[in-house]
Amino acid sequence: MKHSPYLLATALLGIVLLALPVQPTWADLRIEVTKGVDNAVRVAVVPFEWQGSGALAESISDIIDSDLMLSGRFESLPVSQMLSLPHKPEQVFNRDWRMLNVEYLVIGSVMAVADNRYRVSYSLYNVFKQAVELKQTIEGDAGELRDLAHFVSDSVFKLLTGIEGAFSTRIMYVTASGPLTNRIYRLHIADADGYRVETMLESKEPILSASWSRDGRYIAYVSFEVDSRPAIFLRDVVNGTRQQLTNFPGLNGAPAFSPDGKQLAIVLSKDGNPDIYTLNLDDRRLRRVTRHYGIDTEPSWSPDGKGIIFTSNRGGQPQIYQIQLADLSVERLTFEGDYNAKASVLPDGSGIVMVHRRDGIFHIAMLDLQRGRLTVLTETSLDESPSIAPNGSMLIYATQADGEGILAAVSVDGGVKFNLPSSEGDVREPAWSPQKRRMFKPLSD
Repeated sequence: MKHSPYLLATALLGIVLLALPVQPTWADLRIEVTKGVDNAVRVAVVPFEWQGSGALAESISDIIDSDLMLSGRFESLPVSQMLSLPHKPEQVFNRDWRMLNVEYLVIGSVMAVADNRYRVSYSLYNVFKQAVELKQTIEGDAGELRDLAHFVSDSVFKLLTGIEGAFSTRIMYVTASGPLTNRIYRLHIADADGYRVETMLESKEPILSASWSRDGRYIAYVSFEVDSRPAIFLRDVVNGTRQQLTNFPGLNGAPAFSPDGKQLAIVLSKDGNPDIYTLNLDDRRLRRVTRHYGIDTEPSWSPDGKGIIFTSNRGGQPQIYQIQLADLSVERLTFEGDYNAKASVLPDGSGIVMVHRRDGIFHIAMLDLQRGRLTVLTETSLDESPSIAPNGSMLIYATQADGEGILAAVSVDGGVKFNLPSSEGDVREPAWSPQKRRMFKPLSD
């Protein structure tokens, strides 16, 4: 893995990218928690009562338990240690759970209400208060069992932490498999927990710079599939259709969707050096944003859509800058260290995460824009491509472990860390989806 503002220009060589029909499955990622909070909340997710015939394809309670445990903020009680298996609040014996030092119970049932349709009723029970803190009923189809479970996890997580849950979101990433002389690269989309992998694209050369639209419906990426020249394409994740957006002479790269989904920030070198442009997706109108003899690359948007954060070596070393689109005024944001790149802004605009070099090693760091304080979040090496979860509490990035590229995640306070290794091979270039895969309207609260 290389870390340089020249990465885009040097990596976009000879890509022949094939657009394939969406493949339903591939190698799932598996989350391995490496660090959790010291004061984890003790919770028990009791197996949900199944009110139907046959067996369910997915265990709702197992998925909820996995979500909460893998967040690093909860300590789960194994089913084998439970003294009883209540499904309703009135069935809870508080003494049993207090003896096990359990603070909260997630209890409920799954009912078959029609062909391939299910109703999930659940409660979050506070053992020490002997009270129900949350009670909901939701419905979904057979193919949405995991979505139903993630919805419950999100709801429980938000109530107990005050932070919006991100279990219902998705991640996008690239895998590289096969011998070095004949590698196959694939662009995948999966649930945030690594399950339900779908393959979007396949190539014999590296796949670069895929990014999400704000509504999660589209991805933009770069390929050489037309006349062996780099071009930016837009793909509909739902129906698989795509369209070519650019094919200018020179560099066409690093697409990033604006918050309203109407524009892309891109990097073009058609007028000389690589500069930042915006592309209106409705009329394909281009606007040149930066004009400098240095290299300007890796754009990302401010949350309000009024500015663009980018990497530039205009000061002699790669640093992070921000340009205001109203008057094109430029401000340098990073000063600590001789290398800062690939920045993204937290959803609330309070800080940026980026690749930061310290003592010759590339880490992921966060810069508090209000206090000017820089915090290194990772302890691994060759860390790159940080992408922030939509709730702003976690970020995912690419790193190396045992000589292979893997994905890893860390909370913005550095308190929770986990890895997402894949059985397929190297994993790189992650992007966290801005939207949840599926939302459900509770039938009752």
